[in-house]
Amino acid sequence: MYTTYIFDLDGTLLDTIDDLAASVNHALRLHGMPEHNRDDIRRFVGNGVRNLVVCSVPGGEENTAFESVLAAFRAHYAEHNADHTRPYPGIVELLARLKAMGKSIAVVSNKFDAAVKSLCERFFPGLVDVAIGERRGIRRKPAPDSVCEAMTILKADPATTVYVGDSDVDIATAANASLPCIAVTWGFRSRDFLIARGAQTLVDTPEEVTNGNPSTCALPRWFRCTTNFRAHEGRGTHV
Repeated sequence: MYTTYIFDLDGTLLDTIDDLAASVNHALRLHGMPEHNRDDIRRFVGNGVRNLVVCSVPGGEENTAFESVLAAFRAHYAEHNADHTRPYPGIVELLARLKAMGKSIAVVSNKFDAAVKSLCERFFPGLVDVAIGERRGIRRKPAPDSVCEAMTILKADPATTVYVGDSDVDIATAANASLPCIAVTWGFRSRDFLIARGAQTLVDTPEEVTNGNPSTCALPRWFRCTTNFRAHEGRGTHV
């Protein structure tokens, strides 16, 4: 029986694509750059805000206006990150049920830390014990840093902790923290995509999260959170 549930945010608890797309396109318009559609943004998210903008700006970081676009995105998103964002159906009920069962709940995300905390407070008041986003000293997922910090704060036992997410980044994060992984199919990646990336346990509805039988992801149980993780750091085309 799991006592601690660690959730990804974007694509797992919240549908954030429309607000992310609006802020990206606002920043691109300010700099006379071509905009992207919703499907483009869906493909770009997963590895943090900077990587989202790298994928969105022609030429990425080599573009001389890149840092200005990134700053414009951050400023706009800080003010508009909840304009259209909503929890997926059944998510609030899932979190409330877990709390009623006495479970600990953490949210870890590659979105910048202030936005993660703000969104959790807005949409899940009193339901999330720990919320951690990207900040200095915390490497973004799939490095296990945010998961390890959440577990330390919650005094969680790895043997009774499970990770829940919607992407290949989340599958790798769970593996790098040596946690079982529940992959959700209502988010930003398809069932086939998740299976191809190694998902062993998939759920189609939030209700199944507490009814399923998650299995351990790639790494063995003796592998624990480590400070010398390097694989995949800073890579990928996926907030």
